[in-house]
Amino acid sequence: MKDYSHLHIGVLALQGAVSEHLQQIEQLGAKASAVKKIAELTNLDGLVLPGGESTAIGKLMHQYGFIEAIKDFASQGKGLFGTCAGMILLAKSLENDPRVHLGLMDITVQRNAFGRQVDSFQTTLEVEGLAEPYPAVFIRAPYIRNIDTAKVTSLASFNGNIVLAKQEKLLACSFHPELTGDNRIMKLFLEMC
Repeated sequence: MKDYSHLHIGVLALQGAVSEHLQQIEQLGAKASAVKKIAELTNLDGLVLPGGESTAIGKLMHQYGFIEAIKDFASQGKGLFGTCAGMILLAKSLENDPRVHLGLMDITVQRNAFGRQVDSFQTTLEVEGLAEPYPAVFIRAPYIRNIDTAKVTSLASFNGNIVLAKQEKLLACSFHPELTGDNRIMKLFLEMC
């Protein structure tokens, strides 16, 4: 197994599945920290924006000054990984919604694209760069409606919709990799960092 012990990855801990992400990062051998204050971004190599409720997380990010701090973090060439709601936070635009939070990734995202909580499901995905299919858990998931193909690479699709994409040191996925025992998507992010 590759050594990631030199990496320190934070998980934005304003709302959402924080502990599951921390656990997956630590299982891969990297140092993991919950991030609740802007000052805690300083020594990180990467930051995970977890799933949860994107509107609530966005409001808290604005309220506590995280929007500019995370944009600055990204401008230093550090990695950002948005899962589910985190994908919405990273997007340059949202379908039928004028709000933009970080606006860092050249994607247009459709919120709740697969339906409500009761429409949650699990499936296996073919992911570019992974030899075996990936078990993906979708909960009130968004998907990427459009990408800037000159800048963004689609890594996985479901029913013709992009659900995993990469742009430089930005990674965004519709599903919840932290809710599976499979840490290959997190490993992909650690490689990017």
